[in-house]
Amino acid sequence: MKISTFGFRVWRWMSMFFLVGSLLWTYSVFPEMVAVDFSNTGAAELYVSKEHIFYLIMGLFLINNVLMARLIKLVPSMETKHMPIPNRLAWAQNRPLLNELVSNWLNALVGSINTILGLSLLSLATINSEQYNLSVFDFSWVLYLGLGFFTVLFLLPIRLIGTPVPEEKI
Repeated sequence: MKISTFGFRVWRWMSMFFLVGSLLWTYSVFPEMVAVDFSNTGAAELYVSKEHIFYLIMGLFLINNVLMARLIKLVPSMETKHMPIPNRLAWAQNRPLLNELVSNWLNALVGSINTILGLSLLSLATINSEQYNLSVFDFSWVLYLGLGFFTVLFLLPIRLIGTPVPEEKI
């Protein structure tokens, strides 16, 4: 296993623990009804029970992590001709590199989704807290961070447009 593959797997696992921890902590501090939608002035407009938030986030967590983990395990057995990539014939000749690139991208996608969900939960808990006097606008950085993550994630597969470069053997 290469370092880059190991790093993306660690990020995926760490983000899973972060999301579960965030979910459990926020559930314990949420009021019974949680403000989830806000007007342009920052006033709460829509409230949802904390149980609904818990089950929604847990469902997203399970779908994201279980289905994507299964897809990551299936990447090596997928035929190259069925993958939506250009230069399929060239990539079929260098299948280990293709497997690594696709698996890393999927691990990064799972890690990004988990991280953004965890940060969103923590932000929502802080906004709904009576202890802190922060508004919804104080957490706009979470939106920009999420957009940044997904912009980088969708730029990573650009490597698949070109042909694979074989590793030089020393």
